[in-house]
Amino acid sequence: MTPTEKLRQLSFTLPPAPQPAGSYVPAKTVGNLVFCSGVISQRDGELITGTVGQDAKGSHARSLSDAVAAARECALLQLANLSAHLGSLDKVTGIVSLSGYVQCTAEFHDQPTVLNGASDLFVQVFGDAGAHTRAAVGCVSLPRNALVELSLIASIEA
Repeated sequence: MTPTEKLRQLSFTLPPAPQPAGSYVPAKTVGNLVFCSGVISQRDGELITGTVGQDAKGSHARSLSDAVAAARECALLQLANLSAHLGSLDKVTGIVSLSGYVQCTAEFHDQPTVLNGASDLFVQVFGDAGAHTRAAVGCVSLPRNALVELSLIASIEA
């Protein structure tokens, strides 16, 4: 089953690929690797903002499940980036590496759990080829108050 077919089977629809918010390109191919710039958490064009952690306060406090869902939305945005860059998601042979950033309080230590929202989706879509290396980092601040940011490296057909 191709990645595109697998997404359909899982009832996921790719969002439009996000446009760069600065002086960079969304994706760049070097050899058989595609390096994807970071995308921030959003759904249906609306930012998913806030801070996760026990001491997060007010309207910007988010739950662990909110953060996991935000990471999954970032993964879908990265798949949209890959599809737009390559012309088809089916040219992706695997996910090599993932770097994820979670806006959180100093006491929050579940960044790996948050990033599982993205990692699990990549494995669902690509099978064993979706397994990847990963960094899960907590941050006090992300661009535009985003809850999660995600960058990745994918492999493609040679």
